[in-house]
Amino acid sequence: MLANFVFTHLPVLHPILANSDGGLVFAFQQSTLPGKLVLGVLFVGSVFSWSVMLSKMLMLRVAKRQRELFLELFRRDRQPMSVFSEGLSFEGTPAFTVYQAGCQELAYQLLGSSEVDESFALRLESAKPLTPSQMRVVAVAMERAVGESALNLESQMIILATAVSGAPFVGLLGTVWGVMETFADVAKAGSASLAAMAPGVSAALITTVTGLLVAIPAMFGYNYLVTTVRGMIVEVDNFAAELISAMEHRYVSHRSDNSH
Repeated sequence: MLANFVFTHLPVLHPILANSDGGLVFAFQQSTLPGKLVLGVLFVGSVFSWSVMLSKMLMLRVAKRQRELFLELFRRDRQPMSVFSEGLSFEGTPAFTVYQAGCQELAYQLLGSSEVDESFALRLESAKPLTPSQMRVVAVAMERAVGESALNLESQMIILATAVSGAPFVGLLGTVWGVMETFADVAKAGSASLAAMAPGVSAALITTVTGLLVAIPAMFGYNYLVTTVRGMIVEVDNFAAELISAMEHRYVSHRSDNSH
């Protein structure tokens, strides 16, 4: 029945399709105000999701490059405070943020001040070793920096998650609304024909198509970013453990207080 109806009315639809500039263009031209509002919302969501994806990918790329340079210098010798005492900076990498927080707290525990000056290296060499309780304070400072770095890496990911899960539903809302209006117009006209319904149905479907076009790239970008961010957080945790071990070996005295 439906096939016969379609083939019967194909000659009627042909002038409409021939005069259209393309499926999407024709559907947009036939969209009602609610449909165009839905398309506007989806366009704004697409702009936000793409901006988050591009900025996050650029940030992670810079962080990886800076991390490699920083770890190369950090592991060059056996002095965990050498990079800090030289005043070098590797902004953009979470590993350096954790390192800086740990070194500042360690310098404060050793010297009473975290300020780096010309005599910093000499004062550091002559400083008394830390007790295990003081080292725990340094470890807490680094753990706090690890948590803050993780939050910074995961920031704005909610925008991509919302685009992935919300855009198809917003598009579906526009489609259902458009189909409802199309059937309402047919009911008012008192006669149903494919030529009368096709423009409205086409305009209704464009919102679902747009919703999928927003959600699919956001889904791939979200999966890539989540995997990369989780790997980087694990790397930061491992570096924090490595740094704590190096500091304990170099600056902490494990002799018992009763040894005297």
